[in-house]
Amino acid sequence: MNFLAHAHLSGESSDIIFGNFIADSVKGSYYKEFRTEIMIGILLHREIDTFTDRHPVVKQSRDLIRGSFGKFSGIVVDIYYDHFLARNWYNYSDQELVTFSSKVYSILARRFLLLPNRIKKLLPFLIGQNWLSGYANFNDLTRVFKGMDRRTGYISGMGDSVEVLMEKYTPLYEDFIEFYQELESFSKRRLTELIHENNA
Repeated sequence: MNFLAHAHLSGESSDIIFGNFIADSVKGSYYKEFRTEIMIGILLHREIDTFTDRHPVVKQSRDLIRGSFGKFSGIVVDIYYDHFLARNWYNYSDQELVTFSSKVYSILARRFLLLPNRIKKLLPFLIGQNWLSGYANFNDLTRVFKGMDRRTGYISGMGDSVEVLMEKYTPLYEDFIEFYQELESFSKRRLTELIHENNA
């Protein structure tokens, strides 16, 4: 899953949201250097990624677009799923997407000095271009994918991701609906367990 889903699955704690966001830049056991709730966010992120990578429905989505993106199919599907989440946010949250996005941006900005260097460089673009809310519309989605394609030296084909999405929208969206329901249940359970395990 990508930025929006990870933030959505983190619950209400600002520290857990922050930990989940920086998790990809925290390697090995270095997560233990952070305070408890940030550490929980990092661990939750890793478990969400493992659950996602092993899920047959996600594999089905990746296989559907593999002919267009090859080894980059997993990255593309992650962002497609964030698009579906943003586009149908009202099904998953009582809070407006723009309000939720602003909350996440504020959490990250207030902890800027704690951010790994890679995230510090990314944050101005994330906020300035409003990625979290922008996943919902095709124009912003196109910009995100073209930027990612540029960073791969234009070998990923991700510049065409929105066109492929529109061609295969229905089966991909059906996959998302089935998968995200299971992911939400898994994440809520594991978050509760991680809080209990690390505060015992």
